[in-house]
Amino acid sequence: MFLGEFQHSLDEKGRAILPSKFRKALADGVVITVGMEKCLFIIPKTEWPQWEDKIRALSLAKRDARKFSRFFFAGASEESITKQGRISIPNGLREYAGLNKDIVIIGVSNRLEVWDKDSWKAYQKEAEGSYSDIAEKLLF
Repeated sequence: MFLGEFQHSLDEKGRAILPSKFRKALADGVVITVGMEKCLFIIPKTEWPQWEDKIRALSLAKRDARKFSRFFFAGASEESITKQGRISIPNGLREYAGLNKDIVIIGVSNRLEVWDKDSWKAYQKEAEGSYSDIAEKLLF
């Protein structure tokens, strides 16, 4: 399980250092793909089949299902973690998420999310105002 928020930087080659507490769980490799709200999802290869199954189960007769499936899989890239704990983030994915130098990596249960630092701050500010209302609708 992935939890927490970590401030990092991209190097000149578009690589990020992953939090050390997550590296063992990611040792078999990851799939990086487009997330929602202009972040990236880092999904452990061990979790990827469940994501794939869910998306494949969507009805191809529905236009939104086709759009989502295409976007999600076309943006995906299999990556390995280096011995130094770094991961390369492909240029197209960096562009999608607006990643520059300063990034935030957050643990969200079975995946990590990578955000541009300023985008994450803006998202947090917007979301925290409705956090209680959302929790009430979804959980209670």
